[in-house]
Amino acid sequence: MAEVTYREALRRALDEELDRDERVFLMGEEIGRFEGSYKVTAGLWAKYGPKRVRETPISEEGFVGAGIGAAMLGLRPVVEIMTINFILVAQDMVVNHAAKIRYMFGGKVGVPMVIRTPAGAGAQLTAQHSQSLEVWFAHVPGLKVAAPSNPRDAYGLLKTAIRDDDPVLFVENLVLYNVTGSIPEPADDFTVPLGRADVARQGTDLTIVAHSYTVRRALSVADRLAQSGIEAEVIDLRSLRPLDVDTVVESVRKTNRVLIAEEGWATFGVGAELAARIGRACFDDLDAPPERVGGAEVPMPYSKPLELAALVLEDKLEAAARSLLAESGLGGAG
Repeated sequence: MAEVTYREALRRALDEELDRDERVFLMGEEIGRFEGSYKVTAGLWAKYGPKRVRETPISEEGFVGAGIGAAMLGLRPVVEIMTINFILVAQDMVVNHAAKIRYMFGGKVGVPMVIRTPAGAGAQLTAQHSQSLEVWFAHVPGLKVAAPSNPRDAYGLLKTAIRDDDPVLFVENLVLYNVTGSIPEPADDFTVPLGRADVARQGTDLTIVAHSYTVRRALSVADRLAQSGIEAEVIDLRSLRPLDVDTVVESVRKTNRVLIAEEGWATFGVGAELAARIGRACFDDLDAPPERVGGAEVPMPYSKPLELAALVLEDKLEAAARSLLAESGLGGAG
């Protein structure tokens, strides 16, 4: 096992898939000579050349469309959008074309492409560059959406996404790029399946469900609760479409309580979808209604104190967890 950053795990996955399959190529702004805004593509242009690592103009709609066309003709493009906020100008290409072509062509033509993009807040990048919009795309049939929380899953899920025959939006939280963790050696050909959540921590008293960077906050809160004798189980969704509801339901039936956390806005969010499904599947198992926590429903402020107030930080998560535990009558919630 190699200890690497989240950024390096992604780079290795790209390198190995470029080497494994000559149909794979990369497209995006400044991903070649400059090696990408976040250095995920470092060294790949020099190794594979401009045919396999293609720099594009600042025209997301144009190069996402070009990627779709290439995928329809048998290639496997990995398109990098500098930030998920910029994907909005390519929304028509993603939602009306990439997601629908297989259906509209009766399955005769597919779009095996990956769109990689960072999301999230916490770096004072202001309202137009600090959004978590992955749930918008998880809403769309025909798209798959991955949001790994650690280097191992980022490595394995990206390899799976590149090999998938459908379009995959691959969301990388900005704050995760320098997080370190272990990944398997290339000889293992390690992959992580889409649509299978991970039980990141075992527990018996409360289930906390999250994805992307919020998983790390959830694990931190679980450690705090353990100091009060409360054992929280943490479920890392890993992908939002397909959504592994079965793993969540199994956990909630064990703990009888669930808190769903996401960095994005809670209204119409991931937590809303899960709460509805949990409410039906676990109606007789719940000791309290499902609780949801999301980011403050405002454009993200630039001011650091206001940005911190808007984020789903550990204190906010812990308060919600303890309130839920108290509501359900579990001792030690104070």
